[in-house]
Amino acid sequence: MAKNMTTGNIPKLLIGFTIPTILGNLFQLTYNTADSIIVGRFAGEDGLAAIGCAGPIMNIITFLIVGLCLGASVLMSEYYGAGREETLRREFSTALIIGFGFTVALSLLLAIFAAPILRLIRTPENILEQSTSYLHIICIGFIATFLYNVYASSLRSIGDSKTPIIFLSISAVLNVGLDLLFVAVFQMGVEGAAWATVISQIISVSCCIVYVYKKIPALQLKRKQFIVDMALFKITVGYSWASAMQQTCLYIGKVLIQAAVNPLGVDSIATFNAVNRVDDFALTPEQSIAHSMTVFLAQNRGAEEKERVRKGFFWGILIEFIYGLFICLIVFLFASNIMSIFMDDNSNIRTLGVLYLQPMAFFYILPAITNGIQGYFRGMGKMKITLAATFVQIVVRVIFSYLLAPIYGIQGIAFSCFFGWIGMLLYEVPVLIKHWKEEKKN
Repeated sequence: MAKNMTTGNIPKLLIGFTIPTILGNLFQLTYNTADSIIVGRFAGEDGLAAIGCAGPIMNIITFLIVGLCLGASVLMSEYYGAGREETLRREFSTALIIGFGFTVALSLLLAIFAAPILRLIRTPENILEQSTSYLHIICIGFIATFLYNVYASSLRSIGDSKTPIIFLSISAVLNVGLDLLFVAVFQMGVEGAAWATVISQIISVSCCIVYVYKKIPALQLKRKQFIVDMALFKITVGYSWASAMQQTCLYIGKVLIQAAVNPLGVDSIATFNAVNRVDDFALTPEQSIAHSMTVFLAQNRGAEEKERVRKGFFWGILIEFIYGLFICLIVFLFASNIMSIFMDDNSNIRTLGVLYLQPMAFFYILPAITNGIQGYFRGMGKMKITLAATFVQIVVRVIFSYLLAPIYGIQGIAFSCFFGWIGMLLYEVPVLIKHWKEEKKN
């Protein structure tokens, strides 16, 4: 159901929007996490490591798509807040068409160059074939990934964060069931995990499209309305390229960090795959809170509600900080139990995972703040600032990964994250203060 966020209690609106968004994103994470857990248990250490090497490359494409949809959704939120429904519909059509073509091109490129890219990041030869097969199958599902994200982002832009989670939860449960069927029963290994992911994604986007055409008139496009509005196209590119590059920059950095981990051996690769899943689950709520801030701020900016914009930012940062403290405590206390989910029969991987997670638990407070600031700048349409901040973070993180991993192993990767987030804050905070001063003058 659509929700106008330009009136009403601010913390209630933010929390009400955030909770379904968190749940939806956590369900989305179960795709890859279910792959890791089930492959680790039924396809062994090599299978887990193979997905670990393929994962960052897959995520570059996935989050390039997500970034494109996020940029368009900021515009749609602004148009919805301003009551410009016809412009909203044209923006949706424009994003849908250009995003579809872009996704097809990316999928073909990755399918062709999967093996060379895996070699470039020093993937061990004994798992290269499995990693390549996994990526080839995943490429088939990228169109479904795009379509789900563009429809889900459009629904969220009009204040509906609940509906996408319903379809995604169905898909996530199906994914786990197919993982067990293909990997545990049919013994299809990493290829079975990839097919489970693709089929589940197709189900989620199919449900989303049917729902929009039955219930959401603002997003229903008739044949004549499938057009690219060139004026909106230019604005969308201006928003989306920065957002997409931000996401891509982040995951290119993760690929480079994966290359720093790979020489540490298969145990460290498998461990890094597992702890990355933990990081994803820990950090996703912070990102979801930031996305809720973006929608709230964009709608109120479109309605020219400057006081609500200011209050929305401070409430969002407070919610981020409280969550950061909570997840710090949980991960630190239960690091060993968390690692046992992945490979309880491999004490070395479990030990390495605890060495990574216990210091990392304290670092989770930093991205709570950086995500909140990023959400603010996205909502204000300052996408280039979010790109620059992410670039600073990932450059610092990659540098420290290569400096610390040879000395401290997997734990050095955790400390590189700390330095990256510190670098990001050192960039963001002065820019934020300067932006506030400029806003007060206007």
